[in-house]
Amino acid sequence: MKQLFVLGALALFCQMAPAGAQDADLAKKLSNPVASLISVPFQWNYDHGFGPSDGNKVTLNIQPVVPITLNEHWNLISRTIVPVVWQDDIAGNSGTQFGLSDTTQSFFFSPKEPTSGGIIWGLGPVMLLPTGTDDLLSSRKWGAGPTGVVLRQSGPWTYGGLANHVWSFAGDGNRSDVNSTFLQPFLSYTTKDAWTFTLNSESTYNWTSNEWSVPVNAMVAKLVTIDKQPISLQAGVRYYAVSSDNGPEGFGARAAVTFLFPK
Repeated sequence: MKQLFVLGALALFCQMAPAGAQDADLAKKLSNPVASLISVPFQWNYDHGFGPSDGNKVTLNIQPVVPITLNEHWNLISRTIVPVVWQDDIAGNSGTQFGLSDTTQSFFFSPKEPTSGGIIWGLGPVMLLPTGTDDLLSSRKWGAGPTGVVLRQSGPWTYGGLANHVWSFAGDGNRSDVNSTFLQPFLSYTTKDAWTFTLNSESTYNWTSNEWSVPVNAMVAKLVTIDKQPISLQAGVRYYAVSSDNGPEGFGARAAVTFLFPK
């Protein structure tokens, strides 16, 4: 069995093409949320410290990004986040839940070319869909609001921010309203051999409970090509600089595999 594993790993390694300018360009496009690039990330996250029972949570975010050409000047970028969650005792002795959580769907109207100053931007709506399969995996609310992103890419650097705000407008009247702001400033550096180093925050302010959640992520990614298929492999750590009363605490972890489909 060990010999078969080694042979399989060697065969996989032999299929990996050496990184070139095209890989570095694709890696840099991944740092742009509104790039004209179809990508399908599978992002795994681990957090702990929920509630009085020190609960644990594992989230697999399936996040397809699909650019749609509207005309010669504009794209519409569809970004979907479908979370598959396993969690244990996140609300006291609440037991274990596994299933879908709520889906976030964003659309960005974005110019195909940067401004004269090199600014890349996109604006549009964001929607919250109550797709959760368990009461502890869902807000049971329908929500909507605005979203936007602005960034600049200069040499190997990408820096900017993404934001949205969601208000609930329908759903279970016995559940708390959703009224939250999401802020994601980001900074990344991509090398000529397609390594990308990223620092960002995925902060949320809950206007209903007046609480911040501020996780800071440090990640490293490598773009490789396996049998002509470009794939980005990413790993990193997260630290909760600020957390809500019953939210996660301390350090967490992240890993991701992203399949790219350049035009």
